[in-house]
Amino acid sequence: MAELFGVPLKYVSLVILTVQNSMLVLVMRYSRVVSDTRYYTSTAVLLSELTKFLVCLYLSARETMKETNGQLVPSAVYREVLGGDSWKMLIPAGLYTIQNNLQYVAVSLLDAATFQVTYQLKILTTALCSVILLGTVLGMMRWASLVMLTLGVILVQLPSGDDQSSGSADGSSTNLMGLLTVFVACILSGLAGVYFEKVLKGSRKSLWTRNVQLSLFSTVPALFGVLVVDGQGVRENGFFYGYTKWTLGAIACQAVGGLIVAVVVKYADNILKGFATSISIILSCLASVWIFDFQITKAFVAGTALVIYATYLYGKYSGGPAAGGRQGNSVLPSTNSGREEDQPIAVAGSSDGRQEDGIPLNEIESNKFNVKVL
Repeated sequence: MAELFGVPLKYVSLVILTVQNSMLVLVMRYSRVVSDTRYYTSTAVLLSELTKFLVCLYLSARETMKETNGQLVPSAVYREVLGGDSWKMLIPAGLYTIQNNLQYVAVSLLDAATFQVTYQLKILTTALCSVILLGTVLGMMRWASLVMLTLGVILVQLPSGDDQSSGSADGSSTNLMGLLTVFVACILSGLAGVYFEKVLKGSRKSLWTRNVQLSLFSTVPALFGVLVVDGQGVRENGFFYGYTKWTLGAIACQAVGGLIVAVVVKYADNILKGFATSISIILSCLASVWIFDFQITKAFVAGTALVIYATYLYGKYSGGPAAGGRQGNSVLPSTNSGREEDQPIAVAGSSDGRQEDGIPLNEIESNKFNVKVL
Protein backbone atom coordinates (compact mmCIF):
# COMPACT_ATOMS: atom_id res chain seq x y z
CA MET A 1 0.00 0.00 0.00
CA ALA A 2 1.38 3.41 -0.98
CA GLU A 3 2.35 5.56 1.98
CA LEU A 4 3.43 9.12 2.76
CA PHE A 5 5.63 9.46 5.86
CA GLY A 6 4.36 6.07 6.98
CA VAL A 7 0.67 7.03 6.59
CA PRO A 8 -1.38 5.16 3.93
CA LEU A 9 -2.15 7.51 1.04
CA LYS A 10 -5.85 6.68 1.14
CA TYR A 11 -6.06 8.34 4.57
CA VAL A 12 -3.95 11.26 3.40
CA SER A 13 -6.44 11.57 0.53
CA LEU A 14 -9.31 11.59 3.03
CA VAL A 15 -7.79 14.52 4.93
CA ILE A 16 -6.97 16.49 1.77
CA LEU A 17 -10.44 15.95 0.30
CA THR A 18 -12.08 17.01 3.55
CA VAL A 19 -10.01 20.18 3.86
CA GLN A 20 -10.52 21.09 0.20
CA ASN A 21 -14.29 20.56 0.34
CA SER A 22 -14.64 22.61 3.52
CA MET A 23 -12.30 25.45 2.61
CA LEU A 24 -13.75 26.08 -0.84
CA VAL A 25 -17.23 26.98 0.40
CA LEU A 26 -16.07 28.87 3.50
CA VAL A 27 -13.48 30.96 1.69
CA MET A 28 -15.84 31.73 -1.20
CA ARG A 29 -18.53 32.86 1.23
CA TYR A 30 -16.14 34.92 3.35
CA SER A 31 -14.66 36.60 0.29
CA ARG A 32 -18.16 37.85 -0.59
CA VAL A 33 -19.01 39.29 2.84
CA VAL A 34 -15.66 40.46 4.23
CA SER A 35 -15.88 43.75 2.37
CA ASP A 36 -18.74 46.10 1.49
CA THR A 37 -17.18 46.41 -1.96
CA ARG A 38 -17.89 43.18 -3.79
CA TYR A 39 -15.65 42.02 -6.60
CA TYR A 40 -17.02 40.93 -9.96
CA THR A 41 -17.47 37.16 -9.85
CA SER A 42 -16.89 36.83 -13.59
CA THR A 43 -13.31 38.06 -13.16
CA ALA A 44 -12.67 35.49 -10.43
CA VAL A 45 -13.98 32.68 -12.64
CA LEU A 46 -11.77 33.83 -15.54
CA LEU A 47 -8.64 33.92 -13.36
CA SER A 48 -9.46 30.47 -11.98
CA GLU A 49 -9.78 29.00 -15.48
CA LEU A 50 -6.55 30.65 -16.62
CA THR A 51 -4.74 29.22 -13.59
CA LYS A 52 -6.01 25.71 -14.30
CA PHE A 53 -5.15 26.08 -17.97
CA LEU A 54 -1.52 26.99 -17.27
CA VAL A 55 -1.01 24.21 -14.72
CA CYS A 56 -2.67 21.56 -16.89
CA LEU A 57 -0.78 22.75 -19.97
CA TYR A 58 2.49 22.27 -18.10
CA LEU A 59 1.52 18.75 -17.02
CA SER A 60 0.26 17.87 -20.49
CA ALA A 61 3.50 19.12 -22.04
CA ARG A 62 5.48 16.92 -19.66
CA GLU A 63 3.46 13.91 -20.80
CA THR A 64 4.01 14.79 -24.45
CA MET A 65 7.76 15.07 -23.84
CA LYS A 66 7.81 11.41 -22.79
CA GLU A 67 6.83 10.54 -26.36
CA THR A 68 9.41 12.85 -27.94
CA ASN A 69 12.51 11.62 -26.08
CA GLY A 70 12.34 14.39 -23.52
CA GLN A 71 12.21 17.15 -26.13
CA LEU A 72 9.59 19.87 -25.91
CA VAL A 73 8.00 20.06 -29.35
CA PRO A 74 5.43 22.89 -29.41
CA SER A 75 3.79 21.52 -32.55
CA ALA A 76 3.27 18.15 -30.84
CA VAL A 77 1.66 19.84 -27.82
CA TYR A 78 -0.52 21.91 -30.16
CA ARG A 79 -1.71 18.83 -32.05
CA GLU A 80 -2.36 16.97 -28.81
CA VAL A 81 -4.44 19.79 -27.33
CA LEU A 82 -6.30 21.19 -30.35
CA GLY A 83 -6.26 18.22 -32.69
CA GLY A 84 -8.83 15.48 -33.18
CA ASP A 85 -12.07 15.78 -31.24
CA SER A 86 -11.04 18.66 -28.99
CA TRP A 87 -14.14 20.55 -30.12
CA LYS A 88 -16.25 18.16 -28.04
CA MET A 89 -15.04 19.96 -24.91
CA LEU A 90 -16.84 23.16 -25.93
CA ILE A 91 -20.18 22.06 -24.46
CA PRO A 92 -19.02 20.98 -20.98
CA ALA A 93 -16.64 23.96 -20.86
CA GLY A 94 -19.55 26.36 -21.32
CA LEU A 95 -21.73 24.53 -18.81
CA TYR A 96 -18.99 24.41 -16.18
CA THR A 97 -18.24 28.13 -16.61
CA ILE A 98 -21.87 29.07 -16.04
CA GLN A 99 -21.97 26.69 -13.06
CA ASN A 100 -18.91 28.31 -11.50
CA ASN A 101 -20.43 31.76 -11.84
CA LEU A 102 -23.67 30.53 -10.28
CA GLN A 103 -21.72 29.10 -7.33
CA TYR A 104 -20.38 32.56 -6.53
CA VAL A 105 -23.86 34.03 -6.83
CA ALA A 106 -25.42 31.35 -4.64
CA VAL A 107 -22.78 31.57 -1.93
CA SER A 108 -23.39 35.34 -1.86
CA LEU A 109 -27.10 34.80 -1.22
CA LEU A 110 -26.96 31.81 1.15
CA ASP A 111 -24.93 31.09 4.25
CA ALA A 112 -22.07 28.63 3.80
CA ALA A 113 -23.74 25.78 5.72
CA THR A 114 -27.00 25.92 3.78
CA PHE A 115 -25.14 26.20 0.48
CA GLN A 116 -22.87 23.25 1.31
CA VAL A 117 -25.77 20.96 2.22
CA THR A 118 -28.08 22.07 -0.60
CA TYR A 119 -25.34 21.76 -3.20
CA GLN A 120 -25.25 18.01 -2.56
CA LEU A 121 -28.30 17.89 -4.86
CA LYS A 122 -25.68 17.63 -7.60
CA ILE A 123 -25.57 13.93 -6.71
CA LEU A 124 -29.25 13.64 -7.57
CA THR A 125 -29.09 15.65 -10.80
CA THR A 126 -26.00 13.80 -12.01
CA ALA A 127 -27.56 10.42 -11.24
CA LEU A 128 -30.73 11.34 -13.14
CA CYS A 129 -28.74 12.64 -16.11
CA SER A 130 -26.66 9.46 -16.07
CA VAL A 131 -29.80 7.31 -16.13
CA ILE A 132 -31.41 9.34 -18.93
CA LEU A 133 -28.36 9.99 -21.14
CA LEU A 134 -26.09 7.00 -20.46
CA GLY A 135 -28.62 4.33 -19.56
CA THR A 136 -27.04 3.77 -16.15
CA VAL A 137 -29.00 1.38 -13.95
CA LEU A 138 -29.05 2.33 -10.28
CA GLY A 139 -29.71 -0.24 -7.59
CA MET A 140 -32.50 0.03 -5.04
CA MET A 141 -30.18 1.31 -2.30
CA ARG A 142 -28.83 4.11 -4.50
CA TRP A 143 -32.36 5.21 -5.40
CA ALA A 144 -33.22 5.11 -1.69
CA SER A 145 -30.19 7.26 -0.92
CA LEU A 146 -31.27 9.81 -3.56
CA VAL A 147 -34.76 10.03 -2.03
CA MET A 148 -33.17 10.43 1.40
CA LEU A 149 -30.89 13.14 0.03
CA THR A 150 -33.82 15.09 -1.38
CA LEU A 151 -35.77 14.88 1.89
CA GLY A 152 -32.70 16.04 3.79
CA VAL A 153 -32.25 19.09 1.58
CA ILE A 154 -35.94 19.96 1.99
CA LEU A 155 -35.62 19.76 5.78
CA VAL A 156 -32.60 22.08 5.70
CA GLN A 157 -34.69 24.73 3.95
CA LEU A 158 -37.47 24.73 6.56
CA PRO A 159 -37.47 28.00 8.53
CA SER A 160 -37.49 27.99 12.31
CA GLY A 161 -40.35 29.56 14.26
CA ASP A 162 -38.29 32.70 14.85
CA ASP A 163 -37.50 33.00 11.16
CA GLN A 164 -41.18 32.75 10.27
CA SER A 165 -42.21 35.45 12.72
CA SER A 166 -39.36 37.88 12.10
CA GLY A 167 -38.24 37.12 8.57
CA SER A 168 -38.62 39.93 6.09
CA ALA A 169 -39.88 39.67 2.56
CA ASP A 170 -36.45 40.72 1.30
CA GLY A 171 -34.79 37.93 3.29
CA SER A 172 -37.19 35.32 1.96
CA SER A 173 -36.71 36.57 -1.58
CA THR A 174 -32.92 36.38 -1.19
CA ASN A 175 -33.07 32.83 0.14
CA LEU A 176 -35.40 31.74 -2.65
CA MET A 177 -33.12 33.25 -5.29
CA GLY A 178 -30.13 31.54 -3.68
CA LEU A 179 -31.87 28.15 -3.68
CA LEU A 180 -32.93 28.53 -7.32
CA THR A 181 -29.36 29.44 -8.23
CA VAL A 182 -28.01 26.36 -6.45
CA PHE A 183 -30.56 24.13 -8.16
CA VAL A 184 -29.67 25.45 -11.62
CA ALA A 185 -25.96 24.99 -10.83
CA CYS A 186 -26.67 21.38 -9.80
CA ILE A 187 -28.51 20.70 -13.07
CA LEU A 188 -25.64 22.16 -15.10
CA SER A 189 -23.16 20.13 -13.06
CA GLY A 190 -25.07 16.93 -13.80
CA LEU A 191 -25.39 17.63 -17.53
CA ALA A 192 -21.74 18.66 -17.92
CA GLY A 193 -20.42 15.76 -15.88
CA VAL A 194 -22.40 13.10 -17.73
CA TYR A 195 -21.57 14.59 -21.14
CA PHE A 196 -17.92 14.74 -20.15
CA GLU A 197 -17.97 11.10 -19.06
CA LYS A 198 -19.59 10.07 -22.35
CA VAL A 199 -16.86 11.82 -24.33
CA LEU A 200 -14.04 10.45 -22.20
CA LYS A 201 -15.14 6.82 -22.27
CA GLY A 202 -13.92 6.34 -25.81
CA SER A 203 -11.06 8.79 -25.63
CA ARG A 204 -7.34 8.04 -25.86
CA LYS A 205 -6.27 11.55 -24.93
CA SER A 206 -4.23 11.90 -21.76
CA LEU A 207 -5.93 12.98 -18.59
CA TRP A 208 -4.22 16.36 -18.43
CA THR A 209 -4.74 17.05 -22.13
CA ARG A 210 -8.50 16.86 -21.63
CA ASN A 211 -8.17 19.26 -18.73
CA VAL A 212 -6.15 21.66 -20.89
CA GLN A 213 -8.89 21.58 -23.52
CA LEU A 214 -11.62 22.08 -20.95
CA SER A 215 -9.87 24.95 -19.19
CA LEU A 216 -8.88 26.59 -22.49
CA PHE A 217 -12.40 26.47 -23.88
CA SER A 218 -13.78 27.63 -20.53
CA THR A 219 -11.87 30.89 -20.82
CA VAL A 220 -14.02 31.90 -23.81
CA PRO A 221 -17.39 32.00 -21.99
CA ALA A 222 -15.59 33.28 -18.86
CA LEU A 223 -14.19 36.21 -20.86
CA PHE A 224 -17.65 36.74 -22.35
CA GLY A 225 -18.99 37.08 -18.79
CA VAL A 226 -16.36 39.69 -17.96
CA LEU A 227 -17.01 41.76 -21.09
CA VAL A 228 -20.79 41.48 -21.31
CA VAL A 229 -22.19 40.73 -17.84
CA ASP A 230 -19.79 42.92 -15.82
CA GLY A 231 -18.29 44.87 -18.70
CA GLN A 232 -19.47 48.32 -17.66
CA GLY A 233 -18.35 47.88 -14.06
CA VAL A 234 -14.96 46.50 -15.10
CA ARG A 235 -14.41 49.40 -17.50
CA GLU A 236 -15.32 51.96 -14.83
CA ASN A 237 -13.69 50.41 -11.75
CA GLY A 238 -11.04 48.06 -13.11
CA PHE A 239 -10.63 44.30 -13.39
CA PHE A 240 -9.51 43.82 -9.77
CA TYR A 241 -12.17 46.07 -8.24
CA GLY A 242 -13.13 44.87 -4.75
CA TYR A 243 -10.39 42.24 -4.59
CA THR A 244 -9.00 41.22 -1.19
CA LYS A 245 -6.67 38.46 -0.09
CA TRP A 246 -9.78 36.33 0.46
CA THR A 247 -10.76 36.81 -3.17
CA LEU A 248 -7.41 35.42 -4.22
CA GLY A 249 -7.91 32.62 -1.71
CA ALA A 250 -11.26 31.72 -3.26
CA ILE A 251 -9.71 31.68 -6.74
CA ALA A 252 -6.85 29.49 -5.49
CA CYS A 253 -9.22 27.08 -3.73
CA GLN A 254 -11.28 26.68 -6.87
CA ALA A 255 -8.30 26.24 -9.19
CA VAL A 256 -5.58 24.51 -7.19
CA GLY A 257 -8.00 22.60 -4.99
CA GLY A 258 -9.34 20.67 -7.95
CA LEU A 259 -5.81 19.88 -9.09
CA ILE A 260 -4.94 18.48 -5.67
CA VAL A 261 -8.05 16.32 -5.70
CA ALA A 262 -7.19 15.09 -9.18
CA VAL A 263 -3.85 13.82 -7.92
CA VAL A 264 -4.90 12.18 -4.65
CA VAL A 265 -8.47 10.98 -5.07
CA LYS A 266 -7.36 7.86 -6.95
CA TYR A 267 -6.10 6.46 -3.66
CA ALA A 268 -9.47 6.75 -1.90
CA ASP A 269 -12.38 4.34 -2.37
CA ASN A 270 -16.02 5.37 -2.63
CA ILE A 271 -16.70 4.97 1.09
CA LEU A 272 -13.76 7.19 2.03
CA LYS A 273 -14.89 9.81 -0.49
CA GLY A 274 -18.33 9.72 1.13
CA PHE A 275 -16.73 10.22 4.52
CA ALA A 276 -14.72 13.17 3.19
CA THR A 277 -17.89 14.84 1.90
CA SER A 278 -19.77 14.12 5.13
CA ILE A 279 -17.01 15.44 7.38
CA SER A 280 -16.62 18.56 5.23
CA ILE A 281 -20.35 19.28 5.61
CA ILE A 282 -20.07 19.01 9.39
CA LEU A 283 -16.98 21.22 9.48
CA SER A 284 -18.63 23.81 7.24
CA CYS A 285 -21.68 23.93 9.51
CA LEU A 286 -19.59 24.31 12.66
CA ALA A 287 -17.38 26.94 11.05
CA SER A 288 -20.47 28.85 9.87
CA VAL A 289 -21.71 29.07 13.46
CA TRP A 290 -18.37 30.53 14.56
CA ILE A 291 -17.55 32.75 11.57
CA PHE A 292 -20.96 33.79 10.24
CA ASP A 293 -23.13 33.47 13.41
CA PHE A 294 -25.22 30.84 11.67
CA GLN A 295 -28.21 29.64 13.73
CA ILE A 296 -28.62 25.86 13.70
CA THR A 297 -32.19 24.57 14.02
CA LYS A 298 -33.53 21.10 14.74
CA ALA A 299 -34.77 20.81 11.16
CA PHE A 300 -31.32 21.78 9.87
CA VAL A 301 -29.63 19.14 12.05
CA ALA A 302 -32.09 16.45 10.94
CA GLY A 303 -31.78 17.42 7.27
CA THR A 304 -27.99 17.57 7.41
CA ALA A 305 -27.87 14.14 9.04
CA LEU A 306 -30.02 12.73 6.24
CA VAL A 307 -27.84 14.33 3.55
CA ILE A 308 -24.65 13.00 5.17
CA TYR A 309 -26.02 9.47 5.49
CA ALA A 310 -27.43 9.56 1.94
CA THR A 311 -24.03 10.66 0.59
CA TYR A 312 -22.32 7.83 2.45
CA LEU A 313 -24.94 5.31 1.30
CA TYR A 314 -24.68 6.40 -2.33
CA GLY A 315 -20.92 5.93 -2.30
CA LYS A 316 -21.12 2.61 -0.46
CA TYR A 317 -23.34 1.04 -3.11
CA SER A 318 -21.45 2.48 -6.08
CA GLY A 319 -18.82 -0.21 -6.20
CA GLY A 320 -20.41 -2.98 -8.21
CA PRO A 321 -22.00 -3.45 -11.62
CA ALA A 322 -25.67 -2.69 -11.85
CA ALA A 323 -27.68 -5.55 -13.22
CA GLY A 324 -29.14 -4.98 -16.62
CA GLY A 325 -27.09 -1.93 -17.52
CA ARG A 326 -23.68 -0.38 -17.66
CA GLN A 327 -21.58 -0.42 -14.55
CA GLY A 328 -23.22 1.83 -12.01
CA ASN A 329 -20.08 3.69 -11.01
CA SER A 330 -17.26 5.46 -12.75
CA VAL A 331 -13.69 4.37 -12.18
CA LEU A 332 -10.38 6.06 -12.64
CA PRO A 333 -8.12 5.14 -15.52
CA SER A 334 -5.26 2.83 -14.81
CA THR A 335 -2.41 4.54 -12.99
CA ASN A 336 0.10 2.60 -15.09
CA SER A 337 -0.43 4.93 -18.02
CA GLY A 338 -1.35 8.50 -18.74
CA ARG A 339 -3.92 7.34 -21.28
CA GLU A 340 -7.53 6.30 -20.93
CA GLU A 341 -7.96 2.93 -22.56
CA ASP A 342 -11.68 2.88 -23.24
CA GLN A 343 -12.40 2.86 -19.53
CA PRO A 344 -15.11 4.85 -17.79
CA ILE A 345 -13.55 7.82 -16.06
CA ALA A 346 -14.58 9.65 -12.95
CA VAL A 347 -15.90 12.97 -14.11
CA ALA A 348 -16.56 15.93 -11.87
CA GLY A 349 -16.80 21.02 -11.02
CA SER A 350 -16.58 24.10 -9.56
CA SER A 351 -16.84 26.00 -8.23
CA ASP A 352 -17.07 24.44 -8.25
CA GLY A 353 -15.01 22.06 -9.91
CA ARG A 354 -15.23 18.30 -11.83
CA GLN A 355 -17.31 13.57 -11.14
CA GLU A 356 -16.78 10.63 -9.14
CA ASP A 357 -19.64 8.17 -9.33
CA GLY A 358 -21.51 10.94 -11.02
CA ILE A 359 -20.66 13.35 -8.17
CA PRO A 360 -18.92 16.60 -9.09
CA LEU A 361 -15.94 17.26 -6.84
CA ASN A 362 -15.13 21.04 -6.40
CA GLU A 363 -16.10 22.15 -6.38
CA ILE A 364 -16.16 19.30 -3.92
CA GLU A 365 -19.30 21.54 -6.19
CA SER A 366 -16.79 19.36 -5.07
CA ASN A 367 -16.18 17.79 -5.71
CA LYS A 368 -15.03 18.54 -8.73
CA PHE A 369 -11.77 12.60 -9.29
CA ASN A 370 -13.58 14.84 -11.53
CA VAL A 371 -11.42 14.91 -14.60
CA LYS A 372 -12.65 18.44 -15.16
CA VAL A 373 -10.70 20.18 -12.46
CA LEU A 374 -12.95 22.64 -10.79
